[in-house]
Amino acid sequence: MVEEKLKAVIRDIPDFPEPGIVFKDITPLLQHPELVDLAVKEFVKRLSGIEFDLIAGIESRGFLFGFLLAQELKKPFIPIRKQGKLPYKTVSESYKLEYGQATIEMHEDAFPAGSKVLLHDDLLATGGTVVAASKLIEKVGGEVAGFSFVISLDFLQSQGRLTRFSEKIISLVGYQ
Repeated sequence: MVEEKLKAVIRDIPDFPEPGIVFKDITPLLQHPELVDLAVKEFVKRLSGIEFDLIAGIESRGFLFGFLLAQELKKPFIPIRKQGKLPYKTVSESYKLEYGQATIEMHEDAFPAGSKVLLHDDLLATGGTVVAASKLIEKVGGEVAGFSFVISLDFLQSQGRLTRFSEKIISLVGYQ
């Protein structure tokens, strides 16, 4: 099963970025091209039936598999970045983190109004970043068609925060 193969290489980093948090590190996964390929193929399989025009990935983890998935599906890829990193006119959204506040941005002309967007990040934790990214997509006239994650921290029960944007939520690895 895909989930067990991916879990076997995802590493736990205790107390990162601060005490009490167990960080799920996917960098060992990236050292196994066959597992990366397996993950991309599994995303493609699970996304069948979800109609979308493009994929938006959230900096920086969402760029890795989000871009690979966009290439596999021959879809445009849109980066959603931390404030001040994009060179053209942007729209922004601020949100609270577990340990602070952040702002993300997207080019105002990232896609045509009415576009259906698959939003990808490699980890769903509390959902704050993904909710902010969903609001950005709506600000420029897009619709969130669904979400894809490599990892979901299901014990945080954050999927409920996303359903107002789309009920189509896919993750390859869940932690209870």
